[in-house]
Amino acid sequence: MRLTTRGRYAVTAMLDLALNGSSKPISLADISRRQEISLSYLEQLFSRLRRNELVTSVRGPGGGYLLNRPRSAAPSMSRRSSTRSTRAWMPQSAAARAIAREEKCA
Repeated sequence: MRLTTRGRYAVTAMLDLALNGSSKPISLADISRRQEISLSYLEQLFSRLRRNELVTSVRGPGGGYLLNRPRSAAPSMSRRSSTRSTRAWMPQSAAARAIAREEKCA
């Protein structure tokens, strides 16, 4: 399966939250700076993640985002579907899988 750019950025941002946001909210500006992702793009992604209850927002000074569930409780399928446009995950063709296997063996 392939991950779209949107999905890859969402996973990257959520990993950043998991690694850097133990108990205090992390601002999108901090994530943007660390991961080199556009702040406006992160705002769009986190809007979807918040609607799908994967992250929680904290308002006010010192506010930001927290993971809504413990790291182990967030299944990867919900992360995929929350950022999916039409076809975020596409199966690889048989030819692409064969090429990938050959490259691993070489």
